[in-house]
Amino acid sequence: MKHHHKVPFGIMGLFMAIGIVYGDIGTSPLYVMKAILNGLPAGKQSNADYIIGAISCIIWTLTLQTTIKYVLVTIRADNRGEGGILSLFALIRKNYRWAYIIAAIGAATLLADGIITPAITVVSAVEGLNALAPSVSIMPISILIIVLLFLIQPLGTAKLGKSFGGIMFLWFTMIGVLGIFALAHYPVILKAFNPMYAFTILKTVPNAFVILGAVFLCTTGAEALYSDLGHCGLRNIRISWIYVKITLILNYLGQGAWIISHPQLIVKDVNPFFTIMPDWFSYIGVAMATLAAIIASQALISGSFTIISEAISLDLWPNINIKYPTEIKGQMYIPGINYALLVMCVCMVLAFQSSSNMEAAYGLSITITMMMTTLLLFLYLHHLKKPLWMSISLTGFFLSIESIFFSANAMKFAHGGYATILIAGVLFTIMLIWYNGRRIKNRASTYEPIMPVIDTLNRISSDETIPKFATHLVYVTRAKYLNEMESKVIYSLIRKQPKRADTYWFVYLHRSDDPYHFKYKVKTFTEQKIFRLDIYSGFKQGVHMDAFVHLICKEMEEGGHVDLSSRYPSLIETKTEGDFRFVVVERIFRNLDLPPIKQMVLSAYYMIKQFTTSDTQILDLDPSVVTLEYVPMKNSPTKAS
Repeated sequence: MKHHHKVPFGIMGLFMAIGIVYGDIGTSPLYVMKAILNGLPAGKQSNADYIIGAISCIIWTLTLQTTIKYVLVTIRADNRGEGGILSLFALIRKNYRWAYIIAAIGAATLLADGIITPAITVVSAVEGLNALAPSVSIMPISILIIVLLFLIQPLGTAKLGKSFGGIMFLWFTMIGVLGIFALAHYPVILKAFNPMYAFTILKTVPNAFVILGAVFLCTTGAEALYSDLGHCGLRNIRISWIYVKITLILNYLGQGAWIISHPQLIVKDVNPFFTIMPDWFSYIGVAMATLAAIIASQALISGSFTIISEAISLDLWPNINIKYPTEIKGQMYIPGINYALLVMCVCMVLAFQSSSNMEAAYGLSITITMMMTTLLLFLYLHHLKKPLWMSISLTGFFLSIESIFFSANAMKFAHGGYATILIAGVLFTIMLIWYNGRRIKNRASTYEPIMPVIDTLNRISSDETIPKFATHLVYVTRAKYLNEMESKVIYSLIRKQPKRADTYWFVYLHRSDDPYHFKYKVKTFTEQKIFRLDIYSGFKQGVHMDAFVHLICKEMEEGGHVDLSSRYPSLIETKTEGDFRFVVVERIFRNLDLPPIKQMVLSAYYMIKQFTTSDTQILDLDPSVVTLEYVPMKNSPTKAS
């Protein structure tokens, strides 16, 4: 089984962090200053006070939101090395079950953000060609890059990943150096470090909220810092952020200095990121920007796969097929999600046509994610029994900043913000239906004492008038308590058709909140014949029921607790292993007396279930050894599962 390994701290770890974590935040200089210019009043776009004020806003947003909130505070709320909004929810869900709503809103808006980020980043990079080759059409090139990016996902990105760190290190060095050279145009820009300039612009600019909405784009990748904690490790992220932040601020200062010193060149949609480059460097700059955009998009796609796989483990998302194309920890590929993201990304590019239009849609959903992370952080601090004054003041401070940004971004709603909110709304609805549908279904499960069943099974096992069903018969059970069994399993085993076997196994899977945890317990009801296995598997392990059961059976055989050999006389001498048959019992929705709202949720749940992966695939069972049975679901007078 996989186990969690601590990510080593060192040069390779730092490079890995630079390659994986900072793609999104590292490519924001491509569009932030352009968005600010488009938001400033006409004729005032080169106003020194306004530009210094805007850059002061950027510096302090990166400091308060990214450095303090994420790099120093939130990143410490790790779930055994793993980070991200769902890992944070997993830490507190036992105490605050209702917090699944906060986690679902945060995860849905983060996924929606993952759809527009590749679109805006790639288009912004390719738009650098505008000045160099005006006749080249931007849209087809951008769409081609995005389509290719999604098509290579099934191959696994392990080989690419190795080069990401080096390329992104070059990218940050490049933008830092370009910023230093551009600074020479107007060194006074360094006054932007004084936060008073940020306050002044917010007071004096007529549409200050529009400027704030644009400024916020400089920190959109901060949530990714937290999500990638498990891949890169806390120290690697903290140390590499120092270099990344310096180069980002230098680049923003350089762009600002160029804008103030070249008022005659400021026209609509001019992008100072590309104009500060010397002419001879432009083609290299556009190529590097495109590479960085591809890496940033790759990080977001991988991040989306991680969010979905964690959501499945936490019962917030329907079961779908997850593939592991490489042996690298955390590398996964989800075909359904990949192609859904591809279609929506291309739709975004076609609908908005330019990065300026996409800026209007960008930022609104991620502010919601950040606010949800802050709320969960408050619950986490409360769960740790931190003093209330500390947790309220800390999270209140972040919430107030995020609320201002949320208000600023809410003004974008009509200009395109509705696109990501609509997508997030659909994702959130699916999560809500799935979580509650499962709970209603589990509450409708009935349980019976197991001891009478054990006596009956012992008799069935030795009754040769019943045809043998299998040598080893395995039932996946959801009965939490050792002395109980679901009525549906008893119905299948005894009442529907008595099933004779030499060995009976009842397997209960606990999805552990520890990401890479694996252990098991065995309860023996009848020596060598009837067992219950309790398997504890981490939420990042994946479910491999077939492999888990065989691994445990082999260890039990070595200890002399069970005989796995075939019992058929014709096969005993050949020492053939006995056949295993898994039975999956599915409850069907019939004549349930439920309130109308629960009926609706359950109907929607079953409708979604039709489009998802079957239990056989989810449990990773060989379909040739699985029997699927259906039993009617009844109202439960007994306790819920």
